[in-house]
Amino acid sequence: MEWVETTGRTVEEAKDAALDQLGVDEQDAEFEVLEEAKSGLFGRLRQEARVRARVRPTTPRPKVERRDRKRKPAASAEAPAETLVGTAAEAPASKPAPRKRAPKQERPARPAPVPTTTGAVPMEDLDLDAQAANVRSFLEGLVDAFALQGAVTVDAIDDDTLEARVDGEDLGLLIGPKGQTLQSVQELTRAILQKDGPGGPRLRLDVGGYRERRRVALDRFTRGIAEQVLASGTPTSLEPMGAADRKVVHDTVNEIDGVRTISEGEEPRRRVVILPDED
Repeated sequence: MEWVETTGRTVEEAKDAALDQLGVDEQDAEFEVLEEAKSGLFGRLRQEARVRARVRPTTPRPKVERRDRKRKPAASAEAPAETLVGTAAEAPASKPAPRKRAPKQERPARPAPVPTTTGAVPMEDLDLDAQAANVRSFLEGLVDAFALQGAVTVDAIDDDTLEARVDGEDLGLLIGPKGQTLQSVQELTRAILQKDGPGGPRLRLDVGGYRERRRVALDRFTRGIAEQVLASGTPTSLEPMGAADRKVVHDTVNEIDGVRTISEGEEPRRRVVILPDED
């Protein structure tokens, strides 16, 4: 995975900037602190904090290890040979009185497995294609539950990324205002992938082409704001956005000479500020 390097007045600010560039949540990234922030005289910042980060790689557990974990040797009902020999040698010559056998205790019945409500197969030991099938099964069930008409496709983009799409008409119920419902559906679908533990592939979800239309519109809007900042020399703060939208803004501004971006605020009110280059 490719590392990105960012700076900030604090380590947390540098981490937030890295998350903006990567376009992922904090639990999907890993960090390495290169330099701590240092203060100078009168509380002035002498050196910014510097970190590098990347999207957390996903390494599935070896199948051999998982199989070994499942195998537990059954406890032997017989005593070792050495113990039997020693017992026979020490036994008295007279015939021992018969022992009363304790009543046999019945083992409690093992509860039956609870069926999943998604129609998906268990995630353990599944490859990427099988995980894609689980995602498809869940999304198809969700579309049916909302009584919508939509075709679900799930493709493996690389070894650890799945791209899911729901295409059809009148899918606004799954998108919601400013894509809020779509984001919730994506988080819920990601939870299906990670329900057996951390790891698993990353997931991108689009419904009705909303994310692509949003990306194009956001790119066009960002370029317009960047032109205003270049002309006036005055920084402009955008409305709060999610990590994916902030990444689009950062990427767009990076292609324009004379302007740069920073992020301010805390989630869910974190926003991008477009400002002139310090040069």
